[in-house]
Amino acid sequence: MSLRKGSKVWVQDRDSAWIAAEVTDFVGKQVQLLTEFNKKVLVLPEKLFLRDEEADHGGVDDMTKLTYLNEPGVLDNLKRRYALNEIYTYTGSILIAVNPFTKLPHLYNVHMMEQYRGAPFGELSPHVFAVADASYRAMMSDSQSQSILVSGESGAGKTETTKLIMQYLTFVGGRAASDDRTVEQQVLESNPLLEAFGNARTSRNDNSSRFGKFVEIQFDKNGRISGAAIRTYLLERSRVVQITDPERNYHCFYQLCASGRVADSYKLAHPSNFHYLNQSSVYELDGISSAEEYMRTRRAMDIVGISHEEQEAIFRTLAAILHLGNVEFAPGKEHDSSVVKDQNSNFHLQMAANLFMCDLNLLIATLSTRSIQTREGNIVKALDCNAAVASRDTLAKTVYARLFDWLVEKINRSVGQDVNSRMQIGVLDIYGFECFRQNSFEQFCINFANEKLQQHFNEHVFKMEQEEYRKEEINWSYIEFIDNQDVLDLIEKKPIGIIGLLDEACMFPKSTHETFSNKLFRNCGSHPRLDKAKFCETDFTLSHYAGKVTYQTDTFLDKNRDYIVVEHHNLLSSSKCSFVSGLFPSVAEETSRSSYKFSSVASRFKQQLQALMETLSATEPHYIRCVKPNSLNRPQKFENQSILHQLRCGGVLEAVRISLAGYPTRKTYHEFVDRFGLLAMEIMEGSYDEKSMTEKILRKLKLENFQLGKTKVFLRAGQIGILDSQRAEVLDVAAKHIQGRLKTFIACREFIANRTSAISLQAYCRGHLARKTYAAIREATAAIIIQKYGRRWLLKHAYMQLRSSAMLMQACIHGFLTRQRFLCRKRNRAATIIQSQWRMRKVRAAYSHRQSNIIAIQCLWRRKLARRELRKLKKEANEAGALRLAKTKLERQLDDLTWRLQLEKRLRVSNEEVKGVEIAKLQKTVQSLSLELDAAKLATVNECNKNAVLQNQLILSMKEKTSLERELTTLADLRNENAVLKNSLNTFQAKNLALERDLVKAKQDTDDTVKKLREVEQTCSQLQKDLRSLEEKLSNLDGENLVLRQKTLTSTPKSNLPGFPKPFMDKFSGALSLPSIDQRSAFESPTPTKIIQPPSQGQSDSRRAKLTLEKHQENYEILSRCIRENLGFKDGKPVAACVIYKCLLNWHAFETERTAIFDHIIEEINTVLKVEDENSILPYWLSNASALLCLLQRNIRSNGFLSASSKRSAGSTGLNGRIAQGLKSPFKYIGYEDGLSHTEARYPAILFKQQLTACVEKIFGLIRDNLKKEISPLLGLCIQAPKIQRVHGGKSSRSPGNAPQQSPGSQWDSIIKFLDSLMNRLRSNHVPSFFIRKLATQVFSFINISLFNSLLLRRECCTFTNGEYVKSGLAELEKWIVNAKDEFAGTSWHELNYIRQAVGFLVIHQKRKKSLEEIRQDLCPALTVRQIYRISTMYWDDKYGTQSVSNEAISEMREILNKDSQNLTSNSFLLDDDLSIPFSTEDIYMAIPAIDPSDMEVPPVLSKNPSVQFLLSK
Repeated sequence: MSLRKGSKVWVQDRDSAWIAAEVTDFVGKQVQLLTEFNKKVLVLPEKLFLRDEEADHGGVDDMTKLTYLNEPGVLDNLKRRYALNEIYTYTGSILIAVNPFTKLPHLYNVHMMEQYRGAPFGELSPHVFAVADASYRAMMSDSQSQSILVSGESGAGKTETTKLIMQYLTFVGGRAASDDRTVEQQVLESNPLLEAFGNARTSRNDNSSRFGKFVEIQFDKNGRISGAAIRTYLLERSRVVQITDPERNYHCFYQLCASGRVADSYKLAHPSNFHYLNQSSVYELDGISSAEEYMRTRRAMDIVGISHEEQEAIFRTLAAILHLGNVEFAPGKEHDSSVVKDQNSNFHLQMAANLFMCDLNLLIATLSTRSIQTREGNIVKALDCNAAVASRDTLAKTVYARLFDWLVEKINRSVGQDVNSRMQIGVLDIYGFECFRQNSFEQFCINFANEKLQQHFNEHVFKMEQEEYRKEEINWSYIEFIDNQDVLDLIEKKPIGIIGLLDEACMFPKSTHETFSNKLFRNCGSHPRLDKAKFCETDFTLSHYAGKVTYQTDTFLDKNRDYIVVEHHNLLSSSKCSFVSGLFPSVAEETSRSSYKFSSVASRFKQQLQALMETLSATEPHYIRCVKPNSLNRPQKFENQSILHQLRCGGVLEAVRISLAGYPTRKTYHEFVDRFGLLAMEIMEGSYDEKSMTEKILRKLKLENFQLGKTKVFLRAGQIGILDSQRAEVLDVAAKHIQGRLKTFIACREFIANRTSAISLQAYCRGHLARKTYAAIREATAAIIIQKYGRRWLLKHAYMQLRSSAMLMQACIHGFLTRQRFLCRKRNRAATIIQSQWRMRKVRAAYSHRQSNIIAIQCLWRRKLARRELRKLKKEANEAGALRLAKTKLERQLDDLTWRLQLEKRLRVSNEEVKGVEIAKLQKTVQSLSLELDAAKLATVNECNKNAVLQNQLILSMKEKTSLERELTTLADLRNENAVLKNSLNTFQAKNLALERDLVKAKQDTDDTVKKLREVEQTCSQLQKDLRSLEEKLSNLDGENLVLRQKTLTSTPKSNLPGFPKPFMDKFSGALSLPSIDQRSAFESPTPTKIIQPPSQGQSDSRRAKLTLEKHQENYEILSRCIRENLGFKDGKPVAACVIYKCLLNWHAFETERTAIFDHIIEEINTVLKVEDENSILPYWLSNASALLCLLQRNIRSNGFLSASSKRSAGSTGLNGRIAQGLKSPFKYIGYEDGLSHTEARYPAILFKQQLTACVEKIFGLIRDNLKKEISPLLGLCIQAPKIQRVHGGKSSRSPGNAPQQSPGSQWDSIIKFLDSLMNRLRSNHVPSFFIRKLATQVFSFINISLFNSLLLRRECCTFTNGEYVKSGLAELEKWIVNAKDEFAGTSWHELNYIRQAVGFLVIHQKRKKSLEEIRQDLCPALTVRQIYRISTMYWDDKYGTQSVSNEAISEMREILNKDSQNLTSNSFLLDDDLSIPFSTEDIYMAIPAIDPSDMEVPPVLSKNPSVQFLLSK
């Protein structure tokens, strides 16, 4: 490993396992490092691992893509992804799942399963659905069984992962069509049942599986689930009788105690009252109700198929086990004997016997004695207290184990196995590697199983490595493979393996764990994998693949002995309960001296494990490693040491070790040249392909340990470090060169700046001295001038003050007199106004009171008349029927609305008058105030004139000193009065301003009132339009309902014959798939207006029928030719639709009571749609069918429709009649003149119109679905930018300003060509622009959904380069929309809103400076927080190396998502496709222009037919 100053490395840490550090110096053989915590440490180079400083912030989704594939790199990548809630990561084909300890429902909904269905493995983000889909697709394509191995420690999420796998397999496999059993439901519902009886709380997990489970899901040849089977391994039986705090027993015991009345019937109480449960202080689980779980278990039993009798027997057996555990023993009278201890124990013993339905005395004897059979006879041996307790616990464990096996067998029988199935997918949910402080026999068996699975895992990983090398065609034969077969031989090899020695020790009654340990060390002590424990001579240590584990052998022999006690078997087989006796079937009597039959648990487990390995070897394996991030079961907490241990135990680091043995670093040639091309710029200048450039670069650097594959370069471990080191040196040299140039430039710039500053400073100093001299001269001159003007001002000021005082005295006197006169006149005028206003108010109040009384009397009289008229109308309505009542009601509503409109107009006029009066009053007030202001100004002028006279008098009286003093005193008083006058003037001005503001406000109110009145007028006009539309729809419904009523009233038994059409609902319910009707039932003509002469008597009835049939056959042939032949268009009008309509009109088909011709038309159209080319025939028939539908709607009326409408219009009176005068007829409203003749339609014609509407919707849906199928593969190529070929030797600019604008490429060109061809097809068939807009909108909506979902599911698409690529493609689409114009494109550009905002977010710079509020409001207003979070966490800049949004924004989004996690409607971040028809029948009528079929010429293919001569005559 090449290290240098500044190298980024990983160093071991006691707390965090590995921490990031940087090389700062070399001290002897050691390296000085600066850690991320700013601590300096000295470490040997051999203990360091290189770190990729350019690693992506969000990590990589496949750890084989890591630049440095090592232990700290794997750990750091998992930590980065877990912080972003990316819980799944690949390591090649292995999936690592980190338990999030929080709900992430958006990852597991049906829409997500749809996305992963059929997607190539690795194309989308890592997911458990991807592994399940890969196994399912491999099974279907290769016809080979698959297996999915889920492993991990307790609490890592194995059980939940297994549920998700089965959920997905159920989704893609479903149920066989011929199978009525809900196999998938039973498979899924078996989980809560097995969890209740096989799961328990441990110190690490509240729902830990205490058994291994292999679910084999069977499929038929069509890929449907046809059966299933469940196998279990090594149930922890000792947990039934012995648990430690804070663990729990199996869930089913606590559920039974919380079952209420059921528990009372079995004399059960709180779990703390039972010995098998109160060994731990934990009885409840946080957030889980045992009573609810009990009901859930009962429901699961119902679904699996366990009868109620069997369910009662199961829970009675569980209750018996609990009572049995409370039985205690005391020493008996005889030596080594025992008896039941006290009354409480007797009660529980009695309850156990009752629940087992066995004999009480026999149960006591079975627990306290043991019989030995000899030649002379049976010898009964008493058991001491300890032995009796052991016998009790053995019985409890045996019963529970048999019960669990029965449940598994029952589930398998209920689900049903398909013996003919040749394809299966097995899901293995098995315990992970365990290493505790105290490791007993269970840990030994579990770790033995994990060693077996690890060997299989190593072989698979090595096989995958070989497959990768073989695919890339590189030499791999010399790569060594390290196996763990030696430790497996130590455990299971006979006769000196650990299991063999343990079984041998168990066969001897006097053997102890000391003798077993001594024999083990004596026979296997030299084995390198076996060590003796330091502090205990009987413990031994095994070196497993995941590390060393020390086992305590104290209970090895007891737990390995699985004695079958004959007395226990005989006791329970004699039970009167058929369920209990069925658990212990009778066996043949054996001649043995002991009632114990030895059976080895380890040997049986070894056999099961061997069978499992044979099953796995026959399948293609897939691996999922579940990881528990922390021991506190909390989200967003990542414990490095714990996870590193789990990665070792799960074999992930072993897989890394296998990869390191080969070529761990693999890079595509494009990535390699892009990263290391700067090491050989002369090679980059040449015109070589990327593979040749890669080889030349490696040869130049004299690296030998590499291999060149087809698409990748493979490097040995450590080679990438050398390359990075040399790359860093080149970058350092370049950086130093740039720094030197920059320093030179800065020094030169500083020298020039200093010189310029010195010159400027000198110039400023000289200028300052000159300005100072000039200022002194100027100040002296200015002082003289100031003195001259000062003296003159003082004299002038004294004179002006004396003059103004005299004038002010005169003005005050005259002003006072004028104000007195003005106030007197003002009071008189105000009194007059008040009196007039009061008299007016009294008269108006009397008038208003009288008017309201008159209106009340009128209303009461009208109400009386209305009630009298209402009773009369009710009688008439009951006689006329419900339809007449509905019309009368609508007419009243119209009268009411019209009256309200007139009332609104009157109110508007009255409001305008009131406002006019108020405005006039305000204007008068303003005018009066203006007059007063003018008078005050005039008085002021007069006072000024008088002041001039007083001034002359003052000059004459200045000679008298006494007079002058009195005048001065008066002057002071006048000044005070003048101040008062000024204040009064200011008050008047303020009042004037207030009045002006009131006037402006009144004008604004008037403008607002006018606006509101205009809005009311617009609302009234809209209501009039709505009334017209309702009138039209009501008239249509009246006509159709009248026809249907007449059809119902006149129906005869003939209507049930095969030749007559079915009722309307029966017809319409079949949409376009109409039943075939006997074509001999020709349509009938309506009642003729003229008398038709009867035929000659010589013509027989059969002759007439034959002629009629021939004529009908000719008509059918004409219509068939019109439908099957492409008659084209004339002047934009569809010829076929016009000809069909004119033929039906000429044949009076619309007026016929019974006819099959309409069914024939629909059937022919369906036939043509199925047979012909869809791309050409569907647009053609969309144009024809819509034209024919509009012709029917606009030219055909129901019987009595127009007459009823006209009568209603003529009969309207008052306001209603005046509004209805402009309505006339609904046909005129939609574009027809009153003079147009309309055909009265009968029942078949009305039904035909409904069928034709469904036909138009069907054709539109087919065109839309075909377009989506055509464009889907094109969109799959457009979502990701192709690899950019290097030009000019591979040089590319990384500057944003110099980034070349790349064209979208052939993929986007194909999209544009597809849209052009679509538009040409539609316009060539003269499809109405209304349908073209709808189709374009739906196509662009599908483009938006497809691109957006692909962007959110594929991390390689969330890049800066890909954003630019998609943005350029969207620009091309925008150009196409602009060229297509709104007539045909409509709102297509707005349909791309989601992908536009997402791509815009990808290509913006400085994302870290954007807050969440700015992103939500400005950049991505249409996107949800979950979608923004998904894009932000998946984004990586492959062009400039910038980072995504800030950590603060990520934290904000995560908090919002956590709060909103329960809202299921917002959990999904994917978009759903809308499959509904985006228009209604009324939209078609209103959007398509009218067609006149009268000027349509007969097509040449029909002109020679004599039956269509009527078309030529017109």
